[in-house]
Amino acid sequence: MKKLSDCRVLLVDDTKANLDILVEGLKSDHKLSLALNGDMALQIAGRTPPDLVLLDIVMPGLDGYEVCRRLRQKPETAEVPIMFLSSLEEVQNKTRGFEAGANDYLTKPFDMLEVKARVRSLLKAKAYNDAIKEQIASELRVAREIQMGMLPHDFAAVEKAYQIGLSAVLEPAREVGGDLYGLCAAAPDRLVLFLGDVSGKGIPASMFMVRAISLAQLLAREIAEPERILARLNNELAADNPSGMFVTFLCGVFEPASGSLALANAGHCRPVLLPNTGAPRWAINNLGTALGFEPGLEFERTQLKLSPGDAVVFYTDGVSEAFNPQEECYGTERLLTDAAASTGQPAGAITSALLHKVRAFVAGAPQSDDIAILAMRRGNAAPAAAQEVRA
Repeated sequence: MKKLSDCRVLLVDDTKANLDILVEGLKSDHKLSLALNGDMALQIAGRTPPDLVLLDIVMPGLDGYEVCRRLRQKPETAEVPIMFLSSLEEVQNKTRGFEAGANDYLTKPFDMLEVKARVRSLLKAKAYNDAIKEQIASELRVAREIQMGMLPHDFAAVEKAYQIGLSAVLEPAREVGGDLYGLCAAAPDRLVLFLGDVSGKGIPASMFMVRAISLAQLLAREIAEPERILARLNNELAADNPSGMFVTFLCGVFEPASGSLALANAGHCRPVLLPNTGAPRWAINNLGTALGFEPGLEFERTQLKLSPGDAVVFYTDGVSEAFNPQEECYGTERLLTDAAASTGQPAGAITSALLHKVRAFVAGAPQSDDIAILAMRRGNAAPAAAQEVRA
């Protein structure tokens, strides 16, 4: 935890005499920065974010209320504690200060002992909160490493065994996410692919998804039909689901000798069929029902025949529901149109191109949801079809 002597306090007052008193009282205990007006305070806070701000209200130019509001709007100072030191002692003034985002309010003239005590209290609270946040961030980094480590990282053996090309991309919106994909080489003549999206985000969603994928891999070894895999998986999830979470899930079973691909969908985004010649189209029509709501659900099966060079693309709604700064949605029709440019390309080129299209569309807007893409192309894997996982 950060020492109080290493904490920086920004003192803001347009009266030099007031600053002199504060400096004399605090200089031996903390690092100090000084500002004589609101504009200067914002500039200093932007360059060197303080651990605490002592802020006057009545100042020329920007008053303390506005300075406080602007500090709260900046990511680097949004959570820095702010204490008003003001001669305004009416209740409405204090109320306005707290509404602007202040943590404390002390009226002038003040007793320096009280100022020092409140400063120490606010700094201790911030140091404690910062330490807790760092601990949580460290644990989330470990959780991310564990989650990413569960994903297949080398598709070479599977590609050779099943005469296909494979590629995958996973980009959680947070440190860990609820999107995951998986493979199961269930038998020499049967490869099972999964991709899913849990309701919610963060650690609870990631734990639920890990459970779903783990169960699906076990079921895939004994069940050959994707619709039955989903039915059993749904029963398992619904039977013990105190959190009430649910997961959309897409399951495919590929038979390399015939090129047969059987698909079953549990409320997930429709996959794209990308023929080696011809226009892309939806691989299935119906969405189905998400897993985990109630046991006893049944799921439809869609049977496809992949010719050499044909590809199928699984993705989560972090792709189709990506938003740009104008709050426009990427959308499924744009996805289908953009996919056409990858016709005949290796699996790696398909996932890379789609991710590039989405990034170009959002134009730097914050990622609002996890992104997962899994592409499989029938035919020998080309060198460019290496799997890609974004950490």
